[in-house]
Amino acid sequence: MSDRSTRRQAISLASGFILSLTTLANTAQAQPEPPTAPFWDALLLETATQGDIWQRLRDNFQWQVDTQEPRVQEWIDYYRQRPGNVTAIAEQARPWLYWVISELERRNMPAELALLPFIESAYDPAARHPGGATGMWQLMPGTGDALGLRRDWWYDGRLDVIASTKAALDYLQQQADRWYDGDLELALAAYNAGPGRVNQARREAVARGKPGDYWHLHLPNQTMDYVPKLLALSRLIAKPSRYGIALPSIPNQAVFARVSIDGQFDLAQVADLADVSLTRLKALNPGLLRGSTLPEDSPDLLIPRAAKETVTEALLEQSQVTTRWAQYRVRRGDTLSVLASRYSVSVPELRRHNNLRSDVIRVGQVLRIPDEASDSALASATNGEQRVVQVRAGDSLSRIAARHDVTTADLIRWNQLDTDQYLQPGQLLTLYSQ
Repeated sequence: MSDRSTRRQAISLASGFILSLTTLANTAQAQPEPPTAPFWDALLLETATQGDIWQRLRDNFQWQVDTQEPRVQEWIDYYRQRPGNVTAIAEQARPWLYWVISELERRNMPAELALLPFIESAYDPAARHPGGATGMWQLMPGTGDALGLRRDWWYDGRLDVIASTKAALDYLQQQADRWYDGDLELALAAYNAGPGRVNQARREAVARGKPGDYWHLHLPNQTMDYVPKLLALSRLIAKPSRYGIALPSIPNQAVFARVSIDGQFDLAQVADLADVSLTRLKALNPGLLRGSTLPEDSPDLLIPRAAKETVTEALLEQSQVTTRWAQYRVRRGDTLSVLASRYSVSVPELRRHNNLRSDVIRVGQVLRIPDEASDSALASATNGEQRVVQVRAGDSLSRIAARHDVTTADLIRWNQLDTDQYLQPGQLLTLYSQ
């Protein structure tokens, strides 16, 4: 155990040293003006390195010494008996692996972490857990808020692969540096169970005369399996033929590109410009909750890599694809046809942009209304009534409703809440005055 711990500590120290040198070098070379292209655009300007993404992943593994742990072996046996599960998730990871591995390389972090979404979400960026964890990295609302991820009616950064990947890796690095002297295995345990529980388990291990590393801690079963699952998957991917795993062929090149957005654009119209299906465009941008980019300060739009130049030029030249939207709360007497007439939009368009299967709407329901043709009418209808409130510790829907003089039914409709889902401290809710 001492040899493995020494090696792991050396890896952590080397990673931190290299990261520090990189930071110092970047600082020393800083220019008076900011760079014109972010990291991802710089990658796209280079000829993509050909080859297989799995080999690139293997080349950056750092923790294979720990794959001999008995708990890891148990999970290797589990996965080798279900090779189809690994293959299916590997295929689902196709659009995202290049980006995730690139970000890990940039931070000099172990490539095994690229397999964490296998465990968290099966590499599904739109995954939602009833307990509140959301996105490819399954971030809780409070965690996402603390990491600076935007979350509102238009957008949820936990569903945005670019934003959530950076946030999740930031969180792991912060946990490792703050509590565990750079030990990412302990940081992973804290990612799953919380640092308080892990720190208590370490104190208990030391009191028993044991080392305080991950492998000697007594933690909840899910956390006890967390790192072993990750390392088991890395072992299978390191030697897939030995374990009967058929990995899909994924080239070592970017699948998508990022396009900067100036103004608000409807995804259906962008899909037409890019000559891709709206379904595919939405799948690349799950953080955009309302079928369009944001009214302001929108994150980069992800599009198929081959369409970058076409879409960039079209968005600059064709102003008619720009759409401004506002929220409208349905009032008594409203119908889709009345709203369509009032705001100069067709009923089918209202249905499409609000994902309605029929013309039935409910009092209190929030609709998206294009407001470029009827600014004054819409302003009088909303009249600054929207408010965003933060859930406090111990809050319930009924308590929040009473505090703000609204009904719990309104809160559920306005925020599209699942009644079986618990509120989380720090969670943001949208309210409308009566």
